[in-house]
Amino acid sequence: MTSIPAIAQSAGPGAARAAARRGARKSSPFASGERKPGKLTYTILSAFVLFSAFPFYWSFLIGSKDNDFVYSGEFTLIPGPNFLDNVKRVLESDINFWGATLNSLIAATSMSVSVVLLSTLAGFSFAKLRFKGRRGLLVSVIATMAVPTQLGIVPLYLIMSKLDLQGNLLAIILPGLVTAFGVFWMTQYLQDALPDELIDAARVDGCNLIRTFWHVAMPAARPAAAMLFLFTFVGSWTNYMWPSIILDRASGTLPVALQGLQSQYYTDYPLILTGALLATVPLLIIFILAGKQLVAGIMAGAVKG
Repeated sequence: MTSIPAIAQSAGPGAARAAARRGARKSSPFASGERKPGKLTYTILSAFVLFSAFPFYWSFLIGSKDNDFVYSGEFTLIPGPNFLDNVKRVLESDINFWGATLNSLIAATSMSVSVVLLSTLAGFSFAKLRFKGRRGLLVSVIATMAVPTQLGIVPLYLIMSKLDLQGNLLAIILPGLVTAFGVFWMTQYLQDALPDELIDAARVDGCNLIRTFWHVAMPAARPAAAMLFLFTFVGSWTNYMWPSIILDRASGTLPVALQGLQSQYYTDYPLILTGALLATVPLLIIFILAGKQLVAGIMAGAVKG
């Protein structure tokens, strides 16, 4: 069989790329048809996708109706004509939707960037550096993951009160600058994804520890870092408990602001679900833009984990 370099030399790079694609198809595990998913697999996966997406569609369905339809008890899967009217009602309500969206964007982005950088730095240290007490420190970090978040609410509130950060967006950013899960995740990933020989080669080339981390470890950790960024962003964006305690409605994030759509004696379900749907749109955009990196990170974690 003629090799790819020989084809490139004799017939040009275009023929070489075509030969490489043919070879890849032949070597694919699905090429023989033995492992190709059948109709049953596709049917199950399609049902799972529809089942997962149904709550999102149900929010849109209720958001396109008026409140009389909701309380009538009728059932239909056909959207109504009131979605744009409900969007206008949300944007013109007293909850300061755009201000809350900006607060959520600032908090989620700051925390996600910080978690990725600090967790990768800590993961690189735990995975590739040898220092006294390394294993004990790593075990102590992992042990904090077993502590329920609710137990830390009171001490955290007292600390923020001492710092006079009540009602300040920093009160939710500072505690989330680094997470135990992020450190554990990046440590596990870098142990396998970053060979020791690559670090030794960087040091031979004159890189100090910081340059080795930035130019060698960070590129190697990109798929896992992208996944960690997305998970942290989603967790920060949808976090309700701590922001509702430490922030007021005027300076709150989007989940706190959406609480203002519900009155004490009357629940306007189309208005609430339309607001929740609008709050989900930025997350969908991020998942669409970064979906490829997310899948790569999940697959890498599945293989190496």
